Amino acid sequence: MKILKTSLNKKDFLSLNDLCKEEILSILELSKNLKKDLKNGKSSQLLKGKTLAMIFQKPSTRTRLSFEIGILQLGGTAIYLSSNDLQLARGESIEDTARTLSLYVDLIMARVYAHSDIEKLASYSSVPVINGLSDIFHPCQILADLLTIQEQKNTFNGLKVAWIGDGNNVCNDLVLGCSKIGMNLSIACPPGFEPNNDVLDVARKEAYRSSTEISITDDPLIAVRDADVLATDTFISIGKDGERQRREEIFLPRYQVNSDLLNLAKQDCIFMHCLPASRGREVTSEVIDGKASVVWDQAENRLHAQKALMSMLPLK
Repeated sequence: MKILKTSLNKKDFLSLNDLCKEEILSILELSKNLKKDLKNGKSSQLLKGKTLAMIFQKPSTRTRLSFEIGILQLGGTAIYLSSNDLQLARGESIEDTARTLSLYVDLIMARVYAHSDIEKLASYSSVPVINGLSDIFHPCQILADLLTIQEQKNTFNGLKVAWIGDGNNVCNDLVLGCSKIGMNLSIACPPGFEPNNDVLDVARKEAYRSSTEISITDDPLIAVRDADVLATDTFISIGKDGERQRREEIFLPRYQVNSDLLNLAKQDCIFMHCLPASRGREVTSEVIDGKASVVWDQAENRLHAQKALMSMLPLK
């Protein structure tokens, strides 16, 4: 199995900022090989005998399935742990939880509300910790997205990605991913909903080194012009339900991805959404079910990218 790099430099994977370009490309290469092996009925027992603990503070479909099925396909075992399954629910500290889990498992994946929780978990864990989603980052999704773009476009060089909507956790890691891998990114969001400023500072330095551009506007018509990839996400994330009415008034109808907006991009532009989608809100069914949509490829690629990531982390 040909890959560029056999293991990652860092113990944990909390955002795309933890990876260099070479490591991202290595994960994508291994993802493609594992995907091909699975299609051909070959078993890759890269994590035989290893155990993954999965902590979920938030509900999940794709994250849980891709990690749980992924490690099983690699010969390992997954243990699902909701917040109520752990003594965290009774006041045990994250520090003590991390120390305890490290005694039993080889790898931890956590889906949390506050990014500070997963940072603390990683700091006190002696085994690798993967961010399955936090309020600031969603790096596993972007690995799958980059794999999907590479499959669809066969290159990253010279591509333009347009992001329409909330500068949320997915957008933050997309900013980092595009800048590191060498794609131009144009973000259209309402004032006050831009990506994290610290993330933008890091990404702009990366973009300078890769001779790419990151631009931010409040006009979707500008952002989508000549785009090769058009991406969006819900603008009412988990934990934001109390802001539903205000956000709908701000985002709709201007920041909805519909056929009129898609038609302003390149003719062969692909549409991406990390799912779940609120059809008729941030995207119309006509777009998500249309010929440009690759959302199901993204969903499938969560499995392959997660398998590659877990295989390349420095396990004991």
